[in-house]
Amino acid sequence: MAPARSVPERRPVGITGLCLFFAFGTLACVTATSLLLFPGGPLDAAWHINPRGHEGFIRLGPWAIVLLAAVGLACSLAAIGLWRGAPWGQRLAVVVLSVNLLGDTANAVLGRDPRSLIGVPVAGLLIAYLIRNAKARTYFGRKTSS
Repeated sequence: MAPARSVPERRPVGITGLCLFFAFGTLACVTATSLLLFPGGPLDAAWHINPRGHEGFIRLGPWAIVLLAAVGLACSLAAIGLWRGAPWGQRLAVVVLSVNLLGDTANAVLGRDPRSLIGVPVAGLLIAYLIRNAKARTYFGRKTSS
């Protein structure tokens, strides 16, 4: 059995924020999936927040459920891994944020939604925080550079 890795008792505030961010992503996926599976309910008004997203999910058909389930699972696992200080949680969070960054970049460059450019620097900064911040690196058991 591998020796137990000691995780600092205090979770960095930024990691707590990222846990909440990924938990919100999970909740958004569960909500969107529920709205797609059970249309016509009183919560359908939630689609007014993102009508383009709703149209896109409708065009995807059943694949929208698969996509939302995959994203929701990835977000929930990232939140759990980050909360526990697990190195795999850090890596998964970086992967999820990188995929989001690439998607936002593609949407902006292809002219589908120029507003997605807002997400590019945000995702980039979150990735940089997870990889480069000394407190975050220590929390995940990685050596910090001097």
